[in-house]
Amino acid sequence: MSRRPSPEAAASPAIRRKLGVVLVDPLPVVRAGISLLVDGRPDMEILAEAGDGKEGVDALSRVRRTRVVVLVGLGLEGERDASWLIRTVRERFPSHALLAMGANADPTMISRALFVGADGYVDKNVDPVDFLGAILKVADREMVLQGPVAAAVGQIAESIELRRDLDVRLTGREREVLAVAAEGLTARQIATRLGVRERTVTTHLGRIYGKLGVGNRLSAIRMAARSGMVSVGSPE
Repeated sequence: MSRRPSPEAAASPAIRRKLGVVLVDPLPVVRAGISLLVDGRPDMEILAEAGDGKEGVDALSRVRRTRVVVLVGLGLEGERDASWLIRTVRERFPSHALLAMGANADPTMISRALFVGADGYVDKNVDPVDFLGAILKVADREMVLQGPVAAAVGQIAESIELRRDLDVRLTGREREVLAVAAEGLTARQIATRLGVRERTVTTHLGRIYGKLGVGNRLSAIRMAARSGMVSVGSPE
C-alpha cells in the first residue's frame, strides 16, 4: 500500500530543517527499505510514497513544499511509466529535484530518464551511504551518476547538462538562429530563412557569442553540437 502524505507534510508550509523526499517505486519491499534508510537520517524524511506514476503525481500535489527530492524507480511501467512521471514532474513541479533509481538498469533507459528531466541516476545496489549522498547532491542541484553503468552514460549526461545550460542562457530566437547557422548558411541566408533583417541576425549571433563565451560562429556551433542542440552541417 502506498503511503499518503502525512497531514503535517500536506498542510504545513512552515520552514523545516529536514529534506523532504517523495518515493515512487512499483515494488513495496523497495519502498520499505528506502524509507527506513531515509527516515534513519536526522536531516531527511519521507513525505509520501507511491507505487505508480499517477499516485506519484497525486502525492506531490498534496505535499506543500517548495522543493523536495523525488525518487523515481525506473521499473515503473505502462503509459505512465518512469519517463512519463519524470517529464510530468519537471513540467508541473519544476522546482523539485528528480533522482532516477534502478537495479543494473540499461544505459539507454537511464539516458532517456536524464533526457526527459531527471537530475541524476543512482543504482539500488550501491552502498547506502552513496545512495543517501546522491539524494543530497541532487537536492543541491548537482547532476549525479552512481552505480556500475555510470561510465556508460557519463558522456550523454554531460551533453544533457550542457544542453540545459544552453537552454537557460539562450533565448528561443537565439537557439533558432544558432540551429540555422549550423547548416552553414550566411547571415543573409539565415535572415531570409527566418524572415528577419540581416542586421538582426548579426545582432543575435553577437549576443550568442557573448553568452557562450566564444569568439566566432564555429566555436558556438561546436558547443551547441556537443550538447545535441544542433546537428552540424557545413559551417563556414
